[in-house]
Amino acid sequence: MSEAVDTEEFLPAYETESARRAWRRRTSLEMIVSGLIGLVTSFVLSIEAWQLAADSSARFGCDISSVLSCSAVAQTWQARILGFPNAFLGIFFEAVVLAISVAIFAGVRFPRWYMLGTNLLYTIALFFAFWLFGQSYFIIQVLCPWCLLITLTTTLVFGGITRINIRDGVIPVPAILRRSVAQGLDWALWGLIVFVVLAMVIAKYGLKLLG
Repeated sequence: MSEAVDTEEFLPAYETESARRAWRRRTSLEMIVSGLIGLVTSFVLSIEAWQLAADSSARFGCDISSVLSCSAVAQTWQARILGFPNAFLGIFFEAVVLAISVAIFAGVRFPRWYMLGTNLLYTIALFFAFWLFGQSYFIIQVLCPWCLLITLTTTLVFGGITRINIRDGVIPVPAILRRSVAQGLDWALWGLIVFVVLAMVIAKYGLKLLG
């Protein structure tokens, strides 16, 4: 079956089609905002990568302290995992999901295989973002503010595309989980992840973040 499952059998019977469309528009709008922030951030990081390539001693406005420094992280091998700046991958991932988010906001319904592929693509992006965060946090022990922002926006975009796919039946889950997603309860999970990341940073570095 190539088309997305579009049954509402597990959702409130009183919910109108208009309300369902509004739900999708709200979720896609959240993804658009997060995707735009991630895309702009990736562009900034790519520009800084070119500047560092020309001058390894270059310093940037995001070099706030000894533990918050874009340039320090950008000069590690983890910042070029595939041989080129990771920011280029960020531009690719963000551009793809941003285009899809805008289309969903406009009312486009993609085939099931397409939405599953998008979810898989952004699952890879999410794991990559958190792998980089783990490398910065535990190994390099210096954080890039822009990279941290991308980690957070990637989490929110992943949450958005996953909740749409669960609610639409693209990803088969138990009825109670689908109903919870339809009611927006899953955002507690994504909010908790963001909170944990920020709490880890503050707990480890504290006032060192400021200088």
